[in-house]
Amino acid sequence: VQLQASGGGLMQAGGSLRLSCVVPGLTFSTYDMGWFRQAPGKEREFVSGIRWNGGSIYYADYADSVQGRFTISRDNAKNTVYLQMNNLKPEDTAVYYCAAKFGAIATVGRAYDYWGQGTQVTVSS
Repeated sequence: VQLQASGGGLMQAGGSLRLSCVVPGLTFSTYDMGWFRQAPGKEREFVSGIRWNGGSIYYADYADSVQGRFTISRDNAKNTVYLQMNNLKPEDTAVYYCAAKFGAIATVGRAYDYWGQGTQVTVSS
């Protein structure tokens, strides 16, 4: 199963992008979803996650947190999870990946069962 991420691009600092991830071939409404990102030369890091029913949402808790700028959501009728990114900063530049898993939100990538191919987000200053 290959998740299909899209919506990345080149944006100036302060701008907005909305990433989408379509999940074919799975019972999407039963999977918890996560967004990760990997900047050049850095390890992949958790960005945000959402439970199968949208009942719980998590954001990464690290320096220069995305919370307050990024919003995760999902539409189970469309088998799609979204990441709305506002007030983008150059440090948000990375390849963004969506991932799916059962059971609970995890902040480590190895806990996820299925991944998308990634979509590049580049933020210029």
